[in-house]
Amino acid sequence: MARRAVEQELSRERILESARHLFITKGYRAISMRSIGQHLGYSHGSLYYHFKEKAELFYAIVVEDFNHVANLLSQAMNKPPEEGMTRVEQLLMEFIKFGIDHPYQYEIMFMIRDEELLAYCRAEQGRCFELFSSIVRRHMKEEGYVAEDWQSVPLTLFLSAHGFISYYIQDKVSFEDVKQAAVSHIKVLCRSL
Repeated sequence: MARRAVEQELSRERILESARHLFITKGYRAISMRSIGQHLGYSHGSLYYHFKEKAELFYAIVVEDFNHVANLLSQAMNKPPEEGMTRVEQLLMEFIKFGIDHPYQYEIMFMIRDEELLAYCRAEQGRCFELFSSIVRRHMKEEGYVAEDWQSVPLTLFLSAHGFISYYIQDKVSFEDVKQAAVSHIKVLCRSL
C-alpha cells in the first residue's frame, strides 16, 4: 500500500522536470537515478516504476521537448502571419524564439555531443527537421517557387536559424533582447528566396 501511495505522489511529470533540471545543470554523466530520487525526496527505486533506466528517462525528456517544438511550429503555420511577415518568416521566428527562450532544452535537443545521448536525439532531430521542411516546402509550392529549390532551401533556412540560436544562446539573453536581430536575420534569409 505504501508503494502505491508513493507512485501516485511521484508523477512522471515531476520526475521529468527534476531530471531535466539536473541533466542541464550537472550533466547527464554526473546524474544517477539515485541522485534524481534524492533531489525529489524519494528513493531511486520509486523512479523505476516510471522509467527502467536513466537513458529511458533522458529519451522521454527529449521526446517531450521535440513534441513541444512540433506544436509551436504547427501553431505558427496555422495562424495568420503577423503584419509584415510571411508564413516562413513566422516559422523561423518561432523556432528562434524557442531556442533563445529555452537554451538548456535547445542544447540537449540540438547541440549534445555525447555519442550515447546523440543516438537518442537523432531520430527526434530528423522528425523535427522533416516537419520544418514540409512546412517550408508547402509554402514554397503555394508561392510558386521553382521545384528544384524545394529540397535545398529548407535545410539552408534550418541551419541558418540554428546558427543564429547557437551564437546567441551562449550569452544567456532573452528573445526580446535579440528580437530585432532575429527579424533582420530572417528578412535577409527570406529575401534570397
